Amino acid sequence: MSAKLPPDRGRKGFNTTNWSLVVAAAETGNPVRPEALASLCQAYWNPVYAYLRRRGHDADHAQDLTQGFFSEILERKFFKDARRERGRFRSFLLSALRYYLAHERDRAAAQKRGAGKPLMQLDLSTAESRYQSEPVDLETPEVIFERRWAHDVLDKTMARLREEASGSDDRGRSLRLMSFLTPAPTGASYRQVADELEMSEGAVKVAVHRMRSRFGDLLREEVSRTVRDTRTVDQEIRHLFSIIDS
Repeated sequence: MSAKLPPDRGRKGFNTTNWSLVVAAAETGNPVRPEALASLCQAYWNPVYAYLRRRGHDADHAQDLTQGFFSEILERKFFKDARRERGRFRSFLLSALRYYLAHERDRAAAQKRGAGKPLMQLDLSTAESRYQSEPVDLETPEVIFERRWAHDVLDKTMARLREEASGSDDRGRSLRLMSFLTPAPTGASYRQVADELEMSEGAVKVAVHRMRSRFGDLLREEVSRTVRDTRTVDQEIRHLFSIIDS
């Protein structure tokens, strides 16, 4: 029986847990398989690219390998051996990437696979600039893969919070208060923002507290998409912030 993708309340378009996407991606007869594959590829190309760059591939070759890796995912029954009980999805993906690289014979083979129209066109235009923003003293490709995953999870969580704020009745106020959630706040004090928004300072603090709480809820949702057991979410969140702070 083909796996149906459960709806994700509050999200637009095709969104569900990564492991449900894996199930759909593994089933050739599932009508949502192409969309599941596309969602997985779009979610993970950036950590893959960063890993390849740290392995010593130049920007052009890393882009070719990234495109080739995900094209191969689309061509083959790549996800048939993926099982949620085996652990984190990103760990499975990294093992698959190592396997792919181990079977790359030479540059010509990669170019041959890339000849013609690729099965999926990834937008890699920002790949190098994002990679260059990484600290230069990271020790291993595995570390940068994990770090880019962590940043992408936080970016996606913030984007979801911003989307919710944009759809609220007090859009301007909500977006202004989000400045207190960023790593580098604007420098404005609670009092200054309260005067700006014609609120009391206490009301601003309460609103920011609620926004932080909502951010935490959304972050838990994003992290839970990539783990086998929801009981490990807190451990994963601690791991995420330890990577960001390292």
